[in-house]
Amino acid sequence: MALLLGVVTFVAVSVIGIVSWIYFSAEDNQEVVRQRIEAVRKAEQQSVISVDLQLLRNELYSSVPLIHRVLLSLTWSGELNDYVAQAGMKTTLGKLLLMSAVCGLGGYVLMARFTGALLLALVVGLVTMFIPFGFVGIQRSRRLGKFEENFADSLDLLARAIRAGHAFTTGLEMVSKESPEPIASEFRKTFEEQNFGLPLRDALLNLAARVPLVDVRFFVTALLIQKETGGNLAEILDGLATVIRDRFRIHREVRVRTAQGRLTAMILVALPVVMIIVLELLNPKYIGILFSDPAGPMILGVATVMQIIGSLLLWKIVHIQV
Repeated sequence: MALLLGVVTFVAVSVIGIVSWIYFSAEDNQEVVRQRIEAVRKAEQQSVISVDLQLLRNELYSSVPLIHRVLLSLTWSGELNDYVAQAGMKTTLGKLLLMSAVCGLGGYVLMARFTGALLLALVVGLVTMFIPFGFVGIQRSRRLGKFEENFADSLDLLARAIRAGHAFTTGLEMVSKESPEPIASEFRKTFEEQNFGLPLRDALLNLAARVPLVDVRFFVTALLIQKETGGNLAEILDGLATVIRDRFRIHREVRVRTAQGRLTAMILVALPVVMIIVLELLNPKYIGILFSDPAGPMILGVATVMQIIGSLLLWKIVHIQV
């Protein structure tokens, strides 16, 4: 047991050292240039593109060449990299995976060191391994939420610019300068893509791919249809902004009506952990049997898995899509 803990501790410390070295010694990868090249690559993959683009893919998943080549050969790395980019984070996919490995090994080593239960330590390691991805998911949800909250005002600004006689592309530039983040940065990318020669259709499709929101898909679809059939673009944008505001109002009403359910879910999820801590403080001998008995780690592992499943079900119940 001591030898196993020593080996795992050595591996964890080694990984932590590698992550620290990469984080502090990696050079700037010219994020703006990388994002523009990535936008052209996505446009190349669109089946409706009319220009035969044969550009080399020039993006870094990691500053370590070996890790970059390994991630580049995996099919799911592109989707995961897009997921990180949607969170607005500057970190690379390689750093995120290494941080995940460090969290998993750290959780396993600490639990195995203090409890000696390898099965429980394995479960804790698997759970802590997803902590970085959970942080990315939270950042992504917040960023998309800010985008959705201010999107209707940006559409009103675009409609007023068109009514004033400006071209649509000029309206995109105005939105990129006068709207709050993250709308400003996303519309700036769209404006720069078409300004550098990418067809407007492909630039809009890239916008819908970067911001996976229903409202943005409505916006892009309405613009593409108007481009093909014609019509009053300002009125289309006004109608779309009204629909988005109505959806947002209904969404807030749903959150108010489900507040009690969400609070109940939080209490039910936190109750087992709080009770274990309280019993450990009040009567360590009583709760200590759960860790010292051979069947205790298995019971804790099963309880942890059931707790995770229950938390996911409660989250699914109290989060209603509008």
